[in-house]
Amino acid sequence: MNDPATSPLLKARVRAPELRGRGWLNTGGRDLTLADLRGKITVLDFWTFCCINCLHVLDELRPLEQRFADVLVTIGVHSPKFEHEKDAAALKAAVERYGVDHPVLDDPDMDMWQQYAAKAWPTLTVIDPEGYVVATMAGEGHAEGLAKLIEELVRVHDARGTLRRGDAPHPRHQQAEETTLRFPGKALALDNGHFLVADSTHHSIVELDADNETPIRRIGTGERGSKDGTEPQFSEPGGLCLLPPHVAELAGYDVVVADTVNHLLRGLKLDTGEVSTVAGTGRQWRGTVDFDQHDALAVDLSSPWDVAWYDDRVVIAMAGIHQLWWFNPVRRTAGVYAGTTVEALKDGPLHEVWMAQPSGLSAYDSRLWIADSESSAIRWIEDGVMHTAVGQGLFDFGHVDGPADQALLQHPLGVLALADGSVLVADTYNGAIRRISGDTVSTVLDGLREPSAIVSTRDGGIVVVESAAHRLVRLAPGTLEAAGIDVAGTRHRTERPSTLLAPGAVELDLIFEPAPGQKLDESFGPSTRLEVSASPPELLLEGAGVTTDLRRRLVVNPEVAEGVLQVVAQAATCDVDAEFPACHLTRQDWGVPVKVVQDGAARLPLILRGLDA
Repeated sequence: MNDPATSPLLKARVRAPELRGRGWLNTGGRDLTLADLRGKITVLDFWTFCCINCLHVLDELRPLEQRFADVLVTIGVHSPKFEHEKDAAALKAAVERYGVDHPVLDDPDMDMWQQYAAKAWPTLTVIDPEGYVVATMAGEGHAEGLAKLIEELVRVHDARGTLRRGDAPHPRHQQAEETTLRFPGKALALDNGHFLVADSTHHSIVELDADNETPIRRIGTGERGSKDGTEPQFSEPGGLCLLPPHVAELAGYDVVVADTVNHLLRGLKLDTGEVSTVAGTGRQWRGTVDFDQHDALAVDLSSPWDVAWYDDRVVIAMAGIHQLWWFNPVRRTAGVYAGTTVEALKDGPLHEVWMAQPSGLSAYDSRLWIADSESSAIRWIEDGVMHTAVGQGLFDFGHVDGPADQALLQHPLGVLALADGSVLVADTYNGAIRRISGDTVSTVLDGLREPSAIVSTRDGGIVVVESAAHRLVRLAPGTLEAAGIDVAGTRHRTERPSTLLAPGAVELDLIFEPAPGQKLDESFGPSTRLEVSASPPELLLEGAGVTTDLRRRLVVNPEVAEGVLQVVAQAATCDVDAEFPACHLTRQDWGVPVKVVQDGAARLPLILRGLDA
């Protein structure tokens, strides 16, 4: 491909729609237009700040933004899922919390989402220097393929004289307020009355005095990194688990830290502040699911968000792949505890359940409680079976008290089991502390700023990590006694645009595009797998189940007005013309909201794009 005029990047192009929204962040108040971006390669990142896959993409884009700084402009288009994410102040806080350095367009009504035909969070859309859309990629893991595409666009448009180097819109950030903590994630009450806090945006661990305000020491340099030792580095650390004394003595450290963005577990010695890596390779998990035992330092993890001691081991809320894992700090082994990686809500035996970004854990007696954030649910495990206490699915949320089977939460991140059998919930996007007692849900306190965890102290006190207020706050005496007060409540359903399908036969067409230099690999059996299910199950009269064919005939029930199609696809590929070809596995799942209408589509196309090594 030596002649740029013959490049496929210059054929069958679609003009990019103009960028419009409620406002911009990281531009100094300036509104950007496509005309401002002419001559540049532009990547639109359609994201929502609740979504762990979107957070993964932010980290994948950072090296590309540095490597191609003179020709590439990244623009985040924030198209929200949850009601709370539509709040402009909440979006501004999230941009700081997650270190988003590029311009961000606020798209609260999802107008740009529809204009660019996005169907999943995250979606990347590439616009060439002449203002044409040249590629769309759903999901995460596209960094290498995106880099190759950018290189080709540079080559083609350099030769045509249509590439403009330098002079990109430089992000302009408002100086953040200086606070001891910055978006703390989780906390731990120590035996001496102090608190250990994951100071996530400061990339460190802070010990606070018993007043939950005065800093005693900071563990970590404050810079992103994964360095061990007495001057350690973290990257957005999360959950903290204090090991039982006899286990800590054998393991050689006292606290397990979920080092979320590093995809690691770290061990912390409280007396010296020394940190060591105890599980994970630092690579993000993209493998096949097994329930075997592995060397803890040889397994890949994916955004461990919280950790708790349960079932004689550390259980990990593996938010990045919608599972729970376990870690044995004495034997130094790890493996999958529950979940299949399908993002949805389904109870049952642990090897069969579906979860959606588990983000908070609390163990008491024989039960492990889980804040399953993306399904706005609270789940619990006992005797090897998972149950749902509150929650209805991926797209139903709100602030409704009353009977647990009708109550609603909004993206809870924390949970605390109490001695009386009830459970407190950090109902993060409702800014509330909720209580589940028996089959009833009530509001204990509201008006908080994104509470993300709840801690009980040795004297019976309750302390809340109020993340967006950058502090720990102690509940006033008597607050729990008022926990039975009901609120009228507000019910929401996500406003993500639905796909209109016709009743009857619908062709599901999964189009797989291997990464450059790869081909489907059938050395060990069928190279593709497609799993389809529906919520409610009655939405599909035919077509649910697992096959190896990426094309499936569905029969949509005309008696069901709407629902969600859950589609999980994977493809195995190997390198072409390589002496020692490497094998690759690409996996993507879609939760597609659908409405059944007479003039709906009879075909549902989805694209699975292969990942580079």
